[in-house]
Amino acid sequence: MTTPLFPVNPSRRDFIQRAAAVTAAGSAVALPGGAWAAGSDAPEKKEVRIGFIPLTDCASVVMASVMKFDEKYGIKIIPSKESSWAAVRDKLVNGELDAAHVLYGLVYGVHLGVSGPKKDMAVLMTLNNNGQAITLSKKLADKGAVDGAGLAKVMKAEPREYTFAQTFPTGTHAMWLYYWLASNGINPMSDAKVITVPPPQMVANMRVGNMDGFCVGEPWNHRAIIDGIGVTATTTQDIWKDHPEKVLGCTAEFVQKNPNTARAMIMAVLDASRWIDAGLQNKMKMAETIAEKSYVNTSVDAINQRILGRYQNGMGKTWDDPNHMKFFNDGAVNYPYLSDGMWFLTQHKRWGLLKSDPDYLGVAKAINQTALYKEAAAQLKVSVPKSDMRTSKLGDGVVWDGSNPAKYAASFKIKAA
Repeated sequence: MTTPLFPVNPSRRDFIQRAAAVTAAGSAVALPGGAWAAGSDAPEKKEVRIGFIPLTDCASVVMASVMKFDEKYGIKIIPSKESSWAAVRDKLVNGELDAAHVLYGLVYGVHLGVSGPKKDMAVLMTLNNNGQAITLSKKLADKGAVDGAGLAKVMKAEPREYTFAQTFPTGTHAMWLYYWLASNGINPMSDAKVITVPPPQMVANMRVGNMDGFCVGEPWNHRAIIDGIGVTATTTQDIWKDHPEKVLGCTAEFVQKNPNTARAMIMAVLDASRWIDAGLQNKMKMAETIAEKSYVNTSVDAINQRILGRYQNGMGKTWDDPNHMKFFNDGAVNYPYLSDGMWFLTQHKRWGLLKSDPDYLGVAKAINQTALYKEAAAQLKVSVPKSDMRTSKLGDGVVWDGSNPAKYAASFKIKAA
């Protein structure tokens, strides 16, 4: 039988001696839940400012703060509501934010100097899979554009400038939109006009006729249906089942200077992710919390249906989607797979954001903090995959496994000229 680090009801002398031994060894005092509270593993920065955009998938960051999961790991998370992804990018780069709920492709774009300043970046963990959608205007749907094939038919029958919106040039929504349009024979670079609109402004812009369609995260697709101005043409999980979406991102410099704090952030958000996915009651509490004005600022009914997989398309069709937004899924969501990051680079190359093939694997290894994530996951007893790569078959039947990214990027018939 091993002697406990701190015995029950220790004498003052016992306590001082054992505390001194721990300090001398440079190790940490383990608290319930696997937290580090002292010694060499203590967080270097106790208070961390984490940016977020008003979207359902900011939930794990918000709940980590609201439910005080952060306190278990020796930090205090200050959620900071931001107006646009460009603002998130700029504040991460200049240090106003320590980390952020952020688009996967945005982090990679900043690392390579695409669509803004260049700075070495880090992905600490994936925050969610699935749960975005492409919305087409009700006016377009009334003409038969209710899905990709219908949209292509309408655009061919009624030639004009069709405008679609995404949320950031290198971001996930731009890539889902481009991929979906192209898989339906529409070249987003030449057959349409694509604009950038912050997520919370999508519905208002569609209401006044500024766009024919948009790709965004929830709750804004469901909000367009509730408001009677849009229909869901496809979900992103139909484009790629269990696709990577938002990440917990920061600069590489932050991780280098504050590795313990970075690990504590992963642990707090991972704990919150597990809590959200644990059951219906938790999901409903999450929906009620993030619907508040200080977070997403919408009605609870705009959030709570789709997080449970209860979908409607705005034209009478309803379905239960088993591949709805997931935050944990027994840990399958959160591992920062190198192949996930590499996929976004292939699409950046495909659409001309990158003029030549980068070192796909090298860039992903530099950005995705797999070792740090594994340390955090081990403390929480969350399983991790055997490989840094995963294989996925996208909705058009094309398989992505990260094995030959340059060949994959060049294989698409529709791409930037």
